[in-house]
Amino acid sequence: MSKNLVIVESPAKAKTIQKYLGNDFEVTSSMGHIRDLPKKGMGINLETFTPDYEVSSDKKKLVTELKALAKKADMVWLASDEDREGEAIAWHLAEELKLKGDKTKRIVFHEITKNAILKAIENPRNIDQNLVNAQQARRVLDRIVGFEMSPVLWKKVKPGLSAGRVQSVAVRLVVEREKEIMNFSPQAAYKVEGTFLNGDKKEILAKLKKDFATEQEAEGFLTQCSTTDFKVLNVEKKPGQRSASAPFTTSTLQQEASNRLGYSVTTTMRVAQRLYEEGYITYMRTDSVNLSQEAINSAKATILKEYGEEYSAPRNYTTKNASAQEAHEAIRPTDFGVKSIGDVQLNKLYQLIHKRAIASQMANAKIEKTVIEIGHQKLAHHFEAAGEVIIFDGFLKVYGITKSEDDEDENDEKLLPKVSIGEGLLYKKIIATEKFTKAPARYTEAALVRKLEELGIGRPSTYAPTIQTIQNREYVDKREISAKEREIVQLTLTSSLKKETLVEKYGADKNKFLPTDIGIVVNDFLVNNFNEILDYGFTARVEEAFDIIAEGNRAWKDVMTEFYGKFHPRIADVEENADRATGDRILGTDPKTGKNIHARIGRFGAMIQIGETDDEEKPIFASLMPHQNISTITLEEALELFKIPFNLNDYEGKEVVVGVGRFGPYIKWGEAYISLPKNVDPLSVDNDIALEIIEEKKKADAPIATYKGEPVTKGTGRFGPFIKYKDIFVNVPKKYDFNNLSQSDINELIDAKLEKEANRYIQQWEDQKVSLENGRWGPFIRFNKKMLKIPFKSKGEKYTAEELQNISFNEVKKWIIAQDETAFKEKAKKAPAKKTAAKKPATKKTSKK
Repeated sequence: MSKNLVIVESPAKAKTIQKYLGNDFEVTSSMGHIRDLPKKGMGINLETFTPDYEVSSDKKKLVTELKALAKKADMVWLASDEDREGEAIAWHLAEELKLKGDKTKRIVFHEITKNAILKAIENPRNIDQNLVNAQQARRVLDRIVGFEMSPVLWKKVKPGLSAGRVQSVAVRLVVEREKEIMNFSPQAAYKVEGTFLNGDKKEILAKLKKDFATEQEAEGFLTQCSTTDFKVLNVEKKPGQRSASAPFTTSTLQQEASNRLGYSVTTTMRVAQRLYEEGYITYMRTDSVNLSQEAINSAKATILKEYGEEYSAPRNYTTKNASAQEAHEAIRPTDFGVKSIGDVQLNKLYQLIHKRAIASQMANAKIEKTVIEIGHQKLAHHFEAAGEVIIFDGFLKVYGITKSEDDEDENDEKLLPKVSIGEGLLYKKIIATEKFTKAPARYTEAALVRKLEELGIGRPSTYAPTIQTIQNREYVDKREISAKEREIVQLTLTSSLKKETLVEKYGADKNKFLPTDIGIVVNDFLVNNFNEILDYGFTARVEEAFDIIAEGNRAWKDVMTEFYGKFHPRIADVEENADRATGDRILGTDPKTGKNIHARIGRFGAMIQIGETDDEEKPIFASLMPHQNISTITLEEALELFKIPFNLNDYEGKEVVVGVGRFGPYIKWGEAYISLPKNVDPLSVDNDIALEIIEEKKKADAPIATYKGEPVTKGTGRFGPFIKYKDIFVNVPKKYDFNNLSQSDINELIDAKLEKEANRYIQQWEDQKVSLENGRWGPFIRFNKKMLKIPFKSKGEKYTAEELQNISFNEVKKWIIAQDETAFKEKAKKAPAKKTAAKKPATKKTSKK
């Protein structure tokens, strides 16, 4: 038995560290937190704010094993991460394992390399109770906010909703941005650009330094230009520099990975976690831009070797964020000599981190900027052409300019031809185009992280979970917004002046956050009734209070007492006195009945309602289309919704109904549901259109070939084109011509899929809908449609597929119940609901073909 037991957070980290410490040390994993507040109930004494921690149900076996290992060891080394969460994990381990102070040491490191691990062993410390208290304060305060505010939402808005100190503020940002966009009134102006020719007939593109408010002003200026002899009024050249950005913090990595790689915040953190655990990068949760002297020296050696002396400019960066946590470094490679690694997804992020860190230690790029002023003394306004030349590329050799997603490509400066002051120029064309001001941009994941950081809301460890939570709660989503069209005027001066009316598309958006109807209603209710909690400044001040606790300058329970003394009375007042919130908008009256038409949130989501809830005659309801919301829908659009569902003529003896469901508009033909194409308005669907869509579906579902005597069909789904054999869906990669698949293509695709499927199942219990399967990240449990984790073995090691082949169903059943207490329990049978006679939908009469 090893004399030393080292406990880290993850098995992957344990495996890497074990290699560096040798046989005198046994390295095992706690798999994150072993204790937390109970899942059911608040778990906090609200008089003393003492948390009632309990060992997580899926960690009880592990804790028993850790206790046994700790009892046998002479020394236990707690090596969880170097932040508040990691410090809390170490404290919980010490408490739960009942570790004695004289046989317990706390070690920290921000990279998993041999030198860093051995250095940590040489420099142990005690558990920092101030950091633990800061983490406890956050956990307890957030639990209180969630547990006391959420029931108010259930009562006043809709059952099943949740609120949170950080998540609700993030939703507020998205809602307020959408309201800004809705209230935005675009202003028109005429922007003028000219293309001029010098004596060598080389073009110079220049912009007028003045915008015109009206078409008449723009036309007047172009008329003046038609008789003007243009010349170069001034040429200004000045040297300039561009500096590299600092190495990555958590938030800047998330932003850059989103902008350059298209990674979501969650993907970035998952990949970065793997890079850290496998020893490639330093700790990935940090708000520091600082590099150690050792890292600076290592980067310098790499730069000198690869690029030469003139490219080296060692420097350190200052963290602007005053609340940056603890003594972390920026995110950087652990070995600057490693330029790339094997896994494609990991390598993309690794190279981004590597290049950014190297570039931060390289010389500035030197440029020469040139500005040419073009005009004539008789003109009140002059043109300006700007360009630049890179004299020395410096850091640009490794890492290009970091652009914000808001940067306009049209501002890129180009190389200009040589001209001299007083030189005459001919205009080739001068164009005045009507341009409209743009509404504020919706938030991408990266932009929302940047805004949260800017406001001081949350910390590096909270950004990704917050972004994920507000989507999981369906308070925000990413919808595709179709472009609108508007007419613009363009005046073009060449040999004569020409006026054109063009059609401009605007307003299209994709992969940006929009608030859902329920998100807007919940936000408005919380802002109206809990304005202080939803205030950006308050949320930032709470984070500052946690920082003060972490520094040891304030008792955490004092912070809780002060907060709860104001918070709880407000909860009681809102619960007692606030009105229900449904987002109710009265759109107008129904022309047939004279009753009010409401757009509001109901028990099952957004809806349109004719009549009042307390009327003698029950209200009539209709669902909104996917692109509609209660904030903007008009009376005319709402009335149209009550025409749905409607019947068309039967086709091939089966009923045809047009309707709108959870996944959008559809045609129901017999028992088959066929989604309508995005560009088809369900109200425009008649017999002819329905027949065409049904036939297309039949054609798409018709066999295109056979495989071993069984039919093979093809289609396009959420994840792209596929072929289907029996109940097996096979994705068709781009290298195949999907429209002209040959029999050999089909055989090849299905053969490969069947071979893969044969390796997919480790064990299967079909009657219980349980299986052990091989996945991309290793084996997992599939229970019904859920994917559940396979617990680790006693020493934090993973089960191999071979070991799992001999696991009994009863053991797997225990694993499932540990993660889902309701699994395998029979659901209570509900009494049959009373049905009211439904009105038969009117048949839309059209002539048969």
